[in-house]
Amino acid sequence: RAPSSSRAWRGNIDGRTQRTRPRLAPTDLLDSPLVLCATHGPAAMPRTTELSVVVPTYDEVDNIRPLTERLFAATKKAELTADLLIMDDESKGTPQTEKIVAELQNEGYPVKIHVRRKGEGRGLSSAVLLGFEKAKYSTVMCMDADLQHEPESVPAVADPVLNGDGDFSVGSRNVDGGEVAGWTLTRKIISKGATLLALPLTTCTDPMSGFFCIGKKTLEVGHAKCNPVGFKIGLELMVRCRCKK
Repeated sequence: RAPSSSRAWRGNIDGRTQRTRPRLAPTDLLDSPLVLCATHGPAAMPRTTELSVVVPTYDEVDNIRPLTERLFAATKKAELTADLLIMDDESKGTPQTEKIVAELQNEGYPVKIHVRRKGEGRGLSSAVLLGFEKAKYSTVMCMDADLQHEPESVPAVADPVLNGDGDFSVGSRNVDGGEVAGWTLTRKIISKGATLLALPLTTCTDPMSGFFCIGKKTLEVGHAKCNPVGFKIGLELMVRCRCKK
């Protein structure tokens, strides 16, 4: 079980190069079971409490309701104004997913669904980028629908960006207190290798994570350069949007 405090690597700005340098010790953010790593830009923005959560899905019928209920319980507790956008690539589960979303809307949850029909585009990266474009608020988050990204950790992951302390924050599995559950040895090896390959690009401990938060102003820097094909959109945004600058 992870410790009760979250941690984030904060950076000092080098006035000559405008690149961040990680400190030698982490700084507490707030109580949460998740651990963070954050990259920081040259200027802090005022805190906001508005957050759009984008969840790419493909036949995730069983998880939509618990994800929604747990997410909004967490954001309400953290006093955040949030909404949820389900980006669903059409599958056999799409009609049921749409029905569940309609039920949740009738219950008062601020959740919407956008279904990409076959021929309109497929894949995780393009779904996330389109979802960010459609998102209501200026701070956006991506997370998986399979509940491995704990909805209760959303406020902690978003906190550095909401506070204006970071351009980009990640729910990390690879720092003290982080955990990888249910992965095969092969998947762990592939993930570790990919993380090592990313070292020249970022100091983030978990650049392969699909659980991340970014501001739309930062997103504008590199959005047009992003490849909509692929699965590691977090790393691409981190680099293309120059989140270490």
